[in-house]
Amino acid sequence: MLSPIFLAQLQTTLADIDAAGLYKHEHFIDSPQDAVVRLHDGREVINMCANNYLGLANHPEVVAAAREGINRWGFGMASVRFICGTQSLHRQLEETISAFLGTEDTILYPSCFDANGGLFEVLLTAEDAVLSDSLNHASIIDGVRLCKAQRYRYRNNDLADLEAQLQAADTAGARHKLITSDGVFSMDGVIANLAGLHALAEKYNALLHFDDCHATGFLGATGRGTHQHCGLLGKIDLTTGTLGKALGGGTGGYTSGKQEIIDLLRQRSRPYLFSNSIAPPVAAASLKVFELLTASTELADRVKDNTAYFRKAMAQTGFTISGADHPITPVMLGDARIAQQFSAKLLKKGIYAIGFFFPVVPQNTARIRTQISAAHTRDHLDQAVDAFTAVGKDLGVL
Repeated sequence: MLSPIFLAQLQTTLADIDAAGLYKHEHFIDSPQDAVVRLHDGREVINMCANNYLGLANHPEVVAAAREGINRWGFGMASVRFICGTQSLHRQLEETISAFLGTEDTILYPSCFDANGGLFEVLLTAEDAVLSDSLNHASIIDGVRLCKAQRYRYRNNDLADLEAQLQAADTAGARHKLITSDGVFSMDGVIANLAGLHALAEKYNALLHFDDCHATGFLGATGRGTHQHCGLLGKIDLTTGTLGKALGGGTGGYTSGKQEIIDLLRQRSRPYLFSNSIAPPVAAASLKVFELLTASTELADRVKDNTAYFRKAMAQTGFTISGADHPITPVMLGDARIAQQFSAKLLKKGIYAIGFFFPVVPQNTARIRTQISAAHTRDHLDQAVDAFTAVGKDLGVL
């Protein structure tokens, strides 16, 4: 029973969130995901905040593969993998991901949040140490909390601080050490110095893990991800990623890396053991995505070109733009209320871009996180720049 006292506490908490300008409102989209979407009120707006980097969320071949998949394999598995939830389709997808990333094996999860949540407690005990970047994704943070390893937090992308933490872990007598980082820090559009992390991991005999949700499919010469971008193709220990962003935008995640790690995860990883298999049509559509990306770099090249064009144009406006060389292009505003007002005014001008603020990002670092897609045209990007400039002047930000 919900007591009056507890209900009052919930109401107070919600009122406090609203009063601080931190209340999140959802918009209802009445169309497929694309560069232009239709809202429930009938307005068509340019979508500048989707993780649909390659424009594959509504790609006709991907949609057709999902339809074929549901006809051939059915809608759902109604089981976890080790009972009766493994079709040859699932194993084919794991093998395809491994080949694409250049790893030994891959294990599928319902999401990358689950992949990260089920990783660290399997590999590390109280005798070990985990070294985590200060701006890592919430899923990594939560996954680390579930393990009993000694925890060391190093400053974002700071190799000197990481080395100091590695030395501290050694001094404390850590048996094994695991460094964990985002491949791309999704709130800032900053690419991790993975080559530097790899060098330190080798120097201090540590395992290296990176979450590549915002890179797989388009970062690197042929879209293999942050490790290809940083010259480490074929050299990685462990990575997690998602099928729910650039790779079709559906659902599902994975962990990929050394064979023995993947084998142990199949035996001990709780989100894998206790969650349904990903739906067959999602697996079938994902296989089509990898087929398209293996055949051509056209979409990856297009998003790179669009990113360079948009970042250059936005840099000339006077806004503070975070990151570099990545489709995530955050427009830094600072104040949460300003970010909310900015987003609302953009929407009135036909640009759909959401304000990000605490607790999604640290206090006083609110921003509009724009994300560029291969599906955007230059006209879409020009309209977005013009709208940002007009709203910035209207709100006194420029």
